[in-house]
Amino acid sequence: MIRIENLYKKFGSNEVLTGLNLEIQTGGVLAILGPNGSGKTTLIKSILGMVIPDRGELYINGKPIRGKSEYRRDINYLPQIANFPENLRVQELFHMIKDLRQKSGSEEELISLFRLEPFLDKKLGTLSGGTKQKVNLVLAFMFNSPLLVLDEPTTGLDPASLIRLKKLIAIEKKKGTTVLITSHIMQFVEETADEIIYLLEGRIYFKGSVSELQKATGQTDFEHAIAAITTERENA
Repeated sequence: MIRIENLYKKFGSNEVLTGLNLEIQTGGVLAILGPNGSGKTTLIKSILGMVIPDRGELYINGKPIRGKSEYRRDINYLPQIANFPENLRVQELFHMIKDLRQKSGSEEELISLFRLEPFLDKKLGTLSGGTKQKVNLVLAFMFNSPLLVLDEPTTGLDPASLIRLKKLIAIEKKKGTTVLITSHIMQFVEETADEIIYLLEGRIYFKGSVSELQKATGQTDFEHAIAAITTERENA
């Protein structure tokens, strides 16, 4: 379980997180939504230890993570933008990540799933955006870990690969993995998430299921329900 208490983070004069409190139960898929600048990426990077909050505490399985790094070995992460050396070949990247993690991975099955065999000897700099995203998905799913963080995982994916991604998320959920997702694709969120949180101005404005959000806003369509809470806040 992840517990976040009174989290604050400011970049210059810009307050990104303003006293955020959140509990994330073990297992299931949680989507973190909100407009640009709402604090989604800062929240995720705080959980990952990539951003140090100004105030507040984060706990994973009851243990504080501030100033620690060992816990990150049990997290799989797909960043929104992954930067790897462009002259590195795909197969070399997989080997390098396994050496860094010092874990055995199940990349062969994932390579086959995303039809990446023809690209294994290609340099990363020569790949299309969609193919790079498939490579990143292999890296995110190749290790068994209790926490999986996917930041905009659908970017650049063709419909067939998107279906495969949704199946992988369903498998992780069945295994009891806690999956955190950010996405601007509301249909993808509606199809995969058990629960959503909606951030506005660095705070949680809504937490609950898709159906609970639709009921709260009086909207039958999820995308319109998201738009409704944004408009409600802007008019408040």
